[in-house]
Amino acid sequence: MSTDVFSELEWRGLVSDATEGVGDVLAREKVTLYIGFDPTAASLHVGSLLPMMALARMQRFGHSPIAIVGGGTGMIGDPSGKTAERQLLTIEQIDANLAGIRAQLATVLDFDSPGNPARIVNNADWLRSLNYLEFLRDIGKYFTVNYMLAKESVKRRIEQEDGISYTEFSYLMLQSYDYLTLFDRYACTLQMGGSDQWGNITAGCDLVRRLRAAKAHGLVMPLVTTSAGVKFGKTEAGAVWLDPQLTSPFRFYQFWLNTDDRDVVKYLKFFTFLDRGAIEALEAGVARAPETREAQRVLAREVTRTIHGQDAVDRAEHASGLLFGERISELDVDDIIAVFDDVPSTGMAAALFAGAGATIADVMVTTKLASSKSDAMRLVRGGGVYVNNRRVTDERARFTADQAIAGRMFVLRKGSRQYHLVRIE
Repeated sequence: MSTDVFSELEWRGLVSDATEGVGDVLAREKVTLYIGFDPTAASLHVGSLLPMMALARMQRFGHSPIAIVGGGTGMIGDPSGKTAERQLLTIEQIDANLAGIRAQLATVLDFDSPGNPARIVNNADWLRSLNYLEFLRDIGKYFTVNYMLAKESVKRRIEQEDGISYTEFSYLMLQSYDYLTLFDRYACTLQMGGSDQWGNITAGCDLVRRLRAAKAHGLVMPLVTTSAGVKFGKTEAGAVWLDPQLTSPFRFYQFWLNTDDRDVVKYLKFFTFLDRGAIEALEAGVARAPETREAQRVLAREVTRTIHGQDAVDRAEHASGLLFGERISELDVDDIIAVFDDVPSTGMAAALFAGAGATIADVMVTTKLASSKSDAMRLVRGGGVYVNNRRVTDERARFTADQAIAGRMFVLRKGSRQYHLVRIE
């Protein structure tokens, strides 16, 4: 671990931009800082892990973190990084979402630390009771329209066909007021966030300077993308949630396990607490023997343990061992579907698997893994066909429903990598 947190963030690649002097301040004194979390859903997703881990790293270096959940700003919607207006939520929806988010933040933050306990605050406490005319008089006069139009998040939206509503245009003022309020209540002097938040954060710094004649700082982290250019955390099945009811710990583990070799070292730096020596050793392993995927296994293990606990890691690793072995039938069907969410599937009538069952040739042709029955038989003779991870050696083999996983599914494989799911309907 580095001797100061700014150096730690830099070697991990987590500093995209920062106000002048922030590194010196963090090395010289303990500060109170905050990051905002958007309550647009009842759960955070893996995209929220970067700011969560940033708060946790700051706390481990002795600084005091505040997670601010936007019960107030969530009623407006942040235009940053968005190309269209968000759907506005009701107060009841926002309040319900906040409950789940609080529990997830507690997985990485220590709220009982004797020296620098973490806090969760809700900006609804001060924003929902604002008087509009007083806010314009006391805060709005410090924001010129020219200044707001120059912010990147606003400029991008103005260039869109639908433009930006006054509602979202005013978001920058509300976030700046958050910073001022946290400065007054908790002596908070640092705001962190993603690089798309830079304009909002510097506006807050300016407001603190103007109204309190004090220095406030900002530090933004890079937005996470994959080497393939895909937005991080997005899969064929949708977002990867931190709530185990929305994304099972097994699928969560598999998400990290499937990380591209080009991304795994970056993700180890971003999403784990492993020290520099451990990560550099894993990086050397990726270069030397990428086929072992040791770095991916460590990444999956560390992040799953952080969010879901060691028991979830143990269960996920046990299930992963079964997934590609002959005991795949012991797995839950939903877990198999989650892992193979981008694999083609075909529904076949249950009647086909009654009695003597369906022939392997019929199944191969129906799923288009073979062009004809004779092609299917040739593939079987060549040893290239597997059902539920067992090689099919008899070209006239038949399969019945009682051989299916939970009586509902077969996992077919042609060669080493071409999978297809057969659903009994």
